[in-house]
Amino acid sequence: MPGARRLILDTFYREFGYGYVPDWHADVVDLQGHYLDHPRHALLVAVLGEEVVATTALHSTGPAHPPHPRELVRHFPSGTTAQLVRVYVRAEHRRHGLARELVRRACAFAAEEGGYRRLYLHTNTAIPGAEPFWRSLAEEVYDARPTGEHGPGVATVHFEIPLHRPVAAAGTAGHGASFGASFGASFDRM
Repeated sequence: MPGARRLILDTFYREFGYGYVPDWHADVVDLQGHYLDHPRHALLVAVLGEEVVATTALHSTGPAHPPHPRELVRHFPSGTTAQLVRVYVRAEHRRHGLARELVRRACAFAAEEGGYRRLYLHTNTAIPGAEPFWRSLAEEVYDARPTGEHGPGVATVHFEIPLHRPVAAAGTAGHGASFGASFGASFDRM
């Protein structure tokens, strides 16, 4: 658990440049309670040796207003919406299909869970690689970049991954490289 928290916090500070924001990141303080102790939530990690090199999490809370538009909140209600969050990969381990595999597993968990009707996520497209990655897996539902909903330097776009559409495995359709044995990572649901 400390390895997952460390990767997530490093991403907030080093990649995003704004650090920990309690209103946005309360789950990170208690990963155990938020993800592991809740049967409808999941925290997935990719581990290389003893190091957590990628994370993905899923919870049953839809987007909130504010900052998100009311229409979005109505479309993705809490309880029936699985929200995909914390999809982070250490920079030196990117382009090996780790995020794609963790997202595929999170989607499978949401589909198998039974109570979810939609899978929602939002991303900051100002982060290099984020927008093309999500466009390869998901359908845009709302482009919030003109609204500045999260403030300066955050270019938010909201997406949905249909639960009936399987996410392509790494190395297919020209996306990413193969993972697993060739990369040496193991994937675990914490």
